[in-house]
Amino acid sequence: MKTKILAVVAIISTGIIAGCGGSGTSSPTASTTPSTTSISGKVADGYLVGATVFMDKNGNYQLDAGEPSATSDATGAYTLMNVDSKDVGNYPIVAMAIKDVTKDLDTNTFVNNSYVLSMPATAVSGTVSSNFISPMSSQLREMMETGNYGTMQQAMSDLSTRLGMPAGTNMLSDYMAASNTTMHTAAQNMASLMGSQMSQVMGSSASSTSVDVNRYRGMMGTIFSNISSVKGSGSNAQTAMSSLAGSMMANLTNIAQGQPFRNMSTAFRGGMMR
Repeated sequence: MKTKILAVVAIISTGIIAGCGGSGTSSPTASTTPSTTSISGKVADGYLVGATVFMDKNGNYQLDAGEPSATSDATGAYTLMNVDSKDVGNYPIVAMAIKDVTKDLDTNTFVNNSYVLSMPATAVSGTVSSNFISPMSSQLREMMETGNYGTMQQAMSDLSTRLGMPAGTNMLSDYMAASNTTMHTAAQNMASLMGSQMSQVMGSSASSTSVDVNRYRGMMGTIFSNISSVKGSGSNAQTAMSSLAGSMMANLTNIAQGQPFRNMSTAFRGGMMR
C-alpha cells in the first residue's frame, strides 16, 4: 500500500513540474514591456532656455497627450525620457519657443514672439546630445517633406550651397559650439522671420498653443525661396528682413487654414532640387 501511495505522489509531482516548465501559457517566458531610451540635445537660434521640446508623433507641430516632452534647461539642453526605442528615427522632434517664457541666450532676454523649430525624423538619434534643433534643422525637415530629396545629405548639400557654406558643411551641427558665425547669423535671421509671422501661424488658448501647418509650411517655403538674403548681417540685411517679413505676412493671409499640404513641394517654389 505504501508503495502505491509513493507512486501516485511521484506521478502528481511530475505533472506539476511539467506544467510549470512545459508549453503551458500560465507563465510567460518573455517580457512584453517595450524597451525605452532617452533622446538628448540642445535647441537654439541662440541657445533657448525654457523651450518646450517634444516628439511629434502625429505631425501637427504641437504637444499632445502621450508625446514625450521636456523643457530646455539653463544651457538650452533637453532630454526626452522613456521614449519607446522603436520610435527613435521615426518621428520628428519639435521645439516651441514661447513668447515671454523662453529666453534666448544670444540676448539673455525672453523672445518677443513665439515660433516653432523642428528636426527631421530620420535625423533623430539615441546618441547622447546629437539632436540639435535649430532653424537649420527646421528648414531641412521641410525640404525633406517635399519628397524632392532622396537623402538628408542631398538636402544638406543644397541648403549649404544656397547659404554659401563650404561643401560638406553639416547643417545639422551645433553651430554655437563650433563658433560658426555664418550659420549662427543665418539662424538668427530665420528665427526672427519665423517669429514675425506668429499671428498668422500660431494660435493659443488657456491650455495649449496651436500651429496652422498649412501656413507654417508656406512660411518655411518663402524663407527657403529667399534663403540667399537670410544669411547677411548689418543694416542692409535687416532692411531686407523687414521687407520680407512684411510681404510674407500679406501672402500668408491668402493660404487657407486647415489641413497640411498634401504635396509639400507646392510650398517651396524657389527652385528646389528636383
